[in-house]
Amino acid sequence: MAKVGFILVVYVVAVVLLSTAVHGQGTRLGFYRATCPQVESIVRSTVQSHFRMDPSIAPGLLRMHSHDCFVRGCDASVLLAGPNSERTAVPNRTLKGFEVIDDAKSQLEDVCPGVVSCADILALAARDSVVLVKRVEEVGKFRRDEEMVEFR
Repeated sequence: MAKVGFILVVYVVAVVLLSTAVHGQGTRLGFYRATCPQVESIVRSTVQSHFRMDPSIAPGLLRMHSHDCFVRGCDASVLLAGPNSERTAVPNRTLKGFEVIDDAKSQLEDVCPGVVSCADILALAARDSVVLVKRVEEVGKFRRDEEMVEFR
């Protein structure tokens, strides 16, 4: 029985290590510092200019990023157009801000072609849209969690 437990532990450790190798190194601060140092300023200025024209773009970008990350991770798959794509799925039909990402991508391609991923552009745009809003509202507290679920 101990041998089976040991084999199971080795198997689980191997799966964890291999999945880490398959999915890469994860995110890093300063990733584009050498290859496209203007990435953050370009995305920020693009978001700012669109925000000045339409302030509702800020929550739209945050929502788009959330929808993108929800399905299969933050991979910009929500940006892909097509008849059976995430973009055309019912929950995503009302997403807002595609033109912001397209605009930023176009500007980045002029400066450093083929370097910056759309997934990173979307993440930066969502972050910058939150920073632009900067509105902090007090939230009332003292809610209690439900302890029973009733199915009808």
